[in-house]
Amino acid sequence: MSELPLYDAYTKFLNTPGTPFTVPGHKRNPLLSDALLALDLPLYGAVENLSGTSGRLRRAERLAGELWGADWAGFSVQGSSHGNMAIAMTIGKPGDKVIVARTLHKSLFFGLVLSGLVPVWVKPDIDAETGLTAGIPVERIAQALREHPDAKAVMLVEPSYVGGVSDVAAIAKLVHAHGIPLTVDAAWGAHLGFHPDLPPHALQAGADVLVTSVHKHITGFTQSSLVLAQSERIDLERLEPAFEGLHTTSPSGGIMASIDRARALLDERGEELLGNAIRLAAEARVRFHEVPGLGVVGEEIADRSPALLMHDPTKIVLTLVGTGADGQAVSTVLEERGVTLEFADRDTFCPVITLADTDETVNRMVDEIIRAIEEHRGTPRPIVPLTAWTVDPDTAMSPRDAFFADHERVSAADAVGRIAAETAAPYPPGIPALAPGERIHGDVLAALQAEAASGTRIAYCGDSQLQTVLVVKE
Repeated sequence: MSELPLYDAYTKFLNTPGTPFTVPGHKRNPLLSDALLALDLPLYGAVENLSGTSGRLRRAERLAGELWGADWAGFSVQGSSHGNMAIAMTIGKPGDKVIVARTLHKSLFFGLVLSGLVPVWVKPDIDAETGLTAGIPVERIAQALREHPDAKAVMLVEPSYVGGVSDVAAIAKLVHAHGIPLTVDAAWGAHLGFHPDLPPHALQAGADVLVTSVHKHITGFTQSSLVLAQSERIDLERLEPAFEGLHTTSPSGGIMASIDRARALLDERGEELLGNAIRLAAEARVRFHEVPGLGVVGEEIADRSPALLMHDPTKIVLTLVGTGADGQAVSTVLEERGVTLEFADRDTFCPVITLADTDETVNRMVDEIIRAIEEHRGTPRPIVPLTAWTVDPDTAMSPRDAFFADHERVSAADAVGRIAAETAAPYPPGIPALAPGERIHGDVLAALQAEAASGTRIAYCGDSQLQTVLVVKE
C-alpha cells in the first residue's frame, strides 16, 4: 500500500475528538453542521500543523513528483487555472514573447495579463469532417520560432479538450534546440502515461512543465490540481514563489488529501482501472457507430490528421449534425433523465468516461443518448466548427495593456473593428473567442451571438448575449 501522508492525517483528524480554536468557523459542531461540513478540514491546523513543519505536504508532493518523474511538484486547491497563471509568471518578464497555442484556456490568458508576457499565437489544424481541433503541426511551431527567435518559451494545451494529442515529443525536441522550455496545460490529461494504450504524459514526452487537473480524469476532489516541473530549463526559485503567491493561504485539507489519495490510486491501480475505461469507451463507440447520421470521433481522427500523434482512447466525442437533432434540446432531455454531459452544444457531445465508470454507467449513458437523439431527429445540416477553435486572432495590443486600458461598453455593431477589453469564451471549453488586445471581427462576434442564442453559455463577459461588448477607448 502506498504511503498517504496527507490522506492518513486527514482521516485521523476526522476520527479524533478535539476542541479546535481555529477556523473554519463551524468547527464541525454537530449542533450547527451536517455531513457536508463535518468533512471540511483546513490544511493547516488539521492535516498539517499550524506552522506547516510536519512535512506531510512536502512528502506528499515529493511522492507525486516521483510518480510523474518531476523534480518539483505542487498541490493546488484552485484547479489548473492556478498552475497556468503561476507558470506564466515563471517563464519570463513583462514584455517577453512566448509562443502560445490559441486553444489556451482563459486562465492561461489571464496568466499573460498578470505576467505581462506578449503572446505569439499558433493555431491548431481543424478536422474538416468534424470541425474539431486536430493538433498543432511541429512545423507551425518551427515557423513561429524562426519568426520570433527571441521567444522565451512555448506553451501548449495537450491533450485538447476533445482528446487530440499533438506530437509533444517532437515539439519538445525542437523547442529545446532553441534553448527554451516547453510548458503544457494538460488539465484534461492527468491519466495520460499510466496505461500502454494511452499517449505519454507531457513530461514523459520531454516537456519542462506540466499542469493537470486531478479532479477531471482521476479521483481528486473538484478544484484539485498538480503542477509538475523539471529544473533544467525552469527556474524553480521563481516557480515556487509564483505558485505560493497565487495560492490561497487557507487551502482545504480535504482537497489536498484527495490529491494524495488520487496519486496513490493511480500508482497502485492506474493501469487496471484505465484499461477498463479504455474498454468501456471502445464498446460505447461501437454502439454509437450503429446510429444513423451520428458522427463518432476516435482514433480515426488521428489517422487523417497529420498533426495528431493520437487520440485519447478514453475520450468519446459525438457530432450530431448528420442526425439533424439539436444538441441543446437533446442535452436538456438527458439532464432531466439524470444523464449530464461534460460538453454539449448544438452540434457536438462529449460525455467523459473515467477510471470510475462501470459497464452499468456507460451502458445507461449510451442508451439515453441514443434514445434522446431518436426523439429529436431532424434534417441533417452542415458542420459548424466551434468559434473558439477557429478564431484567427488579430492582435493589436498586449493582453495586459488592453486589460488595464481605459474602456467603454458599446453596441455589438459599434464593437466591430475595435480592440476587445474583455473575454468571451464559449463554456465549455473555456477557450477565449474574444480576448483583451485582439481586434474584434464581425464574423466572430456573429458566431458568438449565434452560439449564445442556441443556448451555449458564453462566459467571462459582461453581456452573455454579446449585444454589447467592452472595448478599449479610442
